[in-house]
Amino acid sequence: MSDPYLGELRLMSFATPPKGWALCNGQTLQIAQNQALFSLLGTTYGGNGQTTFMLPDLRGRTPLHPDSTLPAGTPGGQEAVTLSAQQMPAHNHGLNASSEFADSNSPAGALPATKGRGGIDRYAPADNSASMDTSAIALNAGGQGHANMQPFQTLSWAIALVGVFPSRD
Repeated sequence: MSDPYLGELRLMSFATPPKGWALCNGQTLQIAQNQALFSLLGTTYGGNGQTTFMLPDLRGRTPLHPDSTLPAGTPGGQEAVTLSAQQMPAHNHGLNASSEFADSNSPAGALPATKGRGGIDRYAPADNSASMDTSAIALNAGGQGHANMQPFQTLSWAIALVGVFPSRD
């Protein structure tokens, strides 16, 4: 690798960073042993600023360029989201049923129907259909989170712990 700038981030296709690099896993470092790096990062990613500072934590995260509304070090987003009924767009799921008595056990080309006297049939021809009352079709949400991640390929982000101090000129 060419000489990196101190604090430079690079993607690596291997899991163990080379000497002079650390994975961006949010580790806490001692300022006394890493004064030059601390002068660049400060407490942007955490730490107490007196004896410790932290490296960026990019596990499960997509890096974004900072701006005035999202300064450097700002985390955001969620890996899983649970939608509430209020977040769902207005919609319905209509269901038709036959207005005739059931005369078949086969659902092919038929609709659910009221069973006939003494019968066990469940379906009737679709000729005479009717919409079911909306109160018979209830909202049913699972209340469970679902994955909320763009397609991805995992690689290791690493930060240079040693290197050329970047000139600010």
